[in-house]
Amino acid sequence: MSIPDKEITIYDIAKALNISAATVSRALMDHPSVNINTKAKVQETAKSMGYRSNQMASNLRKRKSNIIGIIVGNLNSSFMSNVIAGAERVLSDAGYNLIISQSLDNVNKEINIAQAMYNNRVDGLLVSLAYETENADHFESFVKRGIPLVYFDRVWPHPKCPGIEIDNIKAAYDITEHLITQGCKRIAHVTAFKISSVAADRFTGYKKALEDYNIPFNESLVIKTDLTMNAGIDAAQQIMNMEERPDAVFVTNDACAVGCMQEIKKSGIRIPQDIAFAGFNNDTEASIIEPNLTTVNYKGDIMGEEAARILVNRINNTSAAAQSAKRITQKSEIIIRDSSVKRK
Repeated sequence: MSIPDKEITIYDIAKALNISAATVSRALMDHPSVNINTKAKVQETAKSMGYRSNQMASNLRKRKSNIIGIIVGNLNSSFMSNVIAGAERVLSDAGYNLIISQSLDNVNKEINIAQAMYNNRVDGLLVSLAYETENADHFESFVKRGIPLVYFDRVWPHPKCPGIEIDNIKAAYDITEHLITQGCKRIAHVTAFKISSVAADRFTGYKKALEDYNIPFNESLVIKTDLTMNAGIDAAQQIMNMEERPDAVFVTNDACAVGCMQEIKKSGIRIPQDIAFAGFNNDTEASIIEPNLTTVNYKGDIMGEEAARILVNRINNTSAAAQSAKRITQKSEIIIRDSSVKRK
């Protein structure tokens, strides 16, 4: 078994150039007190010897890492990719690097990631909660330490942490209302096993629309899953096994809706003639599946940019006004496609 090469230190560089370690350290930090020619020699020698700066030690001295963490439920959606792209643009312009982590909508994984982000001394944190998360106690270490934290999309109400989201109740109400206006009266709803704030709000909007149109709420039409595409297949099986099938299905996200539609179609059920479908998020799959999926659209890049701006402002401005938590509601819209249109 080969022994790895010894880590090169500033003392090795100093010895090679016959100068002091202090001069090497200052040269590597581009300090103005070091002669330009000396800097060039130090940097060239450091590179040729394979020297790596100890960024962690440097961060400890400066008490600043220039790193922002972002925790999301899943990276496999175009919406979340757009959020990250928007956030990265703002953070890069502000001189920050972004570390991206996904919880896979598992609360225990989210807890471990939060601890790792804390231990790695991120300067701030952007969080979209896992569907499983029922409280945000594991983020309290950031709050107590004064490390700015901003929630987005799936937010947790906290007096010291801002959040940016859409009005999920209204969006779910509007999309359920659209299904009702197409003549649907037996509308199934596919939601999360554990009702997060987002899933709960969408469920509330669904129920409110039924109530306003005098359609009795039926618990047997509520299907709880982990909202993956594979979970959509299971939901489809439950729908097909119902004694009286629904005439419409509203799914809390697009991935699960697409999986459900694909499985439903295999059995010969026509969409939307037999069962209309609507999803949420306007992911790429929604415009690829046939028929194209009716969904709720909101701009991920705009949400990411806004969340990042709020975070950078809180890092740079420690005044009480800047630190006050505020909730920002972003606009959303229904995109009506062929999966739900029964009346043409």
